[in-house]
Amino acid sequence: MIILIGLNHKTAPLVVRERLFAACEEEENLLPGFLAVEGVAEVLFLSTCNRVEVVAVIEDSAETVDKLKAALMRKGGLTDDEAACLYIYRDDDAIRHLFRVTSSLDSLVMGETQILGQVKDAYRRALAQNATGIVLNRLMHRAFRTAKRVRTETGIAANPVSVSFAAVELAKKIFGTLDGKKILVVGAGEMAELACTHLVANGAQEIAVANRSLAQAAVMAEKFHGSAIGLDALDEALSNADIVVSSTGAPSHIITEDMIRQALRKRKNRLLFLVDIAVPRDIAPAVDGIENVYLYNIDNLQDIVDDNMKTRRREALKAEKLVSEEVSQYSNWLKELEAVPTIVSLRTKAGGIARAELEKAQSWMGKLENGEREKIEALVNGIVNKILHSPVSVMKEESAEFNSQDIVAAVRQLFRLDD
Repeated sequence: MIILIGLNHKTAPLVVRERLFAACEEEENLLPGFLAVEGVAEVLFLSTCNRVEVVAVIEDSAETVDKLKAALMRKGGLTDDEAACLYIYRDDDAIRHLFRVTSSLDSLVMGETQILGQVKDAYRRALAQNATGIVLNRLMHRAFRTAKRVRTETGIAANPVSVSFAAVELAKKIFGTLDGKKILVVGAGEMAELACTHLVANGAQEIAVANRSLAQAAVMAEKFHGSAIGLDALDEALSNADIVVSSTGAPSHIITEDMIRQALRKRKNRLLFLVDIAVPRDIAPAVDGIENVYLYNIDNLQDIVDDNMKTRRREALKAEKLVSEEVSQYSNWLKELEAVPTIVSLRTKAGGIARAELEKAQSWMGKLENGEREKIEALVNGIVNKILHSPVSVMKEESAEFNSQDIVAAVRQLFRLDD
């Protein structure tokens, strides 16, 4: 049985997720503890800020499930009341959930790419500790294949769904490329840093960070190999910049219409792109009426984000069909795998009968030349293999489509494999 136990941003409040995540981070090596649970054969552990999950191959036992759940609760110090935050998925439901997680269909921001890397890291850790076997290894490779298909066969990640990323995409549409463009980021907070991250990822090379605290501007500029200036140098910086992203906590406009007009005169009316993602706004709305100036605020960008999220939801429907296909294929392989021991037993019994009959015939076969004896043995083995071919093929096919346990039990009884 494949079991998945965990909690995420949908089922658990932030305070619970934080506690469980912190506890798991403190104890770096959790896999041996889960493997030590009686009945657990293979295990993988995934921990991010939005989810903590254990995926395991176990004996089909309610007791093993309870022990595994209790082990996870102990790791995070979860109370009995908080246990309600945990979900438990079995077999096909567990497979489907893992494939959806890896494909970013279950993420806080659908279509984000970070989760795939996190799942791969979790799998690498499990491999390094020999915590996985044939079932989980095949499962994880199928999960990665599913994620690749979702990303390449749907448009789920094609459109930006964060305000910062939407701003960068707009800049790319206007300028064509960010290569060689001078960027001015006003502010040194979280949103400003996220904007810098997207800018650099999309080819921006020359970034200046302006902030009231020059020391704070310098810290952020260093991360992106840029330069730092104080707000008193903003006029000069505006005349040099091609793209301005502003996100401060200022109570009023720090970039006025007059400042932009003066900057345009110095830059000889060269195109200027302004993005104001601050609340309240950093840039005076009147700036939008100036020729050769493009100004977008957070509401403009949010409209783009909302439209893109609708597009992602439509693409998610295609992704869910791909996930269903992959779940079905893996589940069929798993059912066939359950039939393997019986197939081995069947071949062993048939081979044993053939060898026994050949031994009985040694009294007259001993008079034959070696080449003739080998031909007879090959003939007997060939007959056995051909007789077994149909029942073995049917067992594989039927196990994939129907209840494999019933089919295995019927074959074992029919050929008396347990006698």
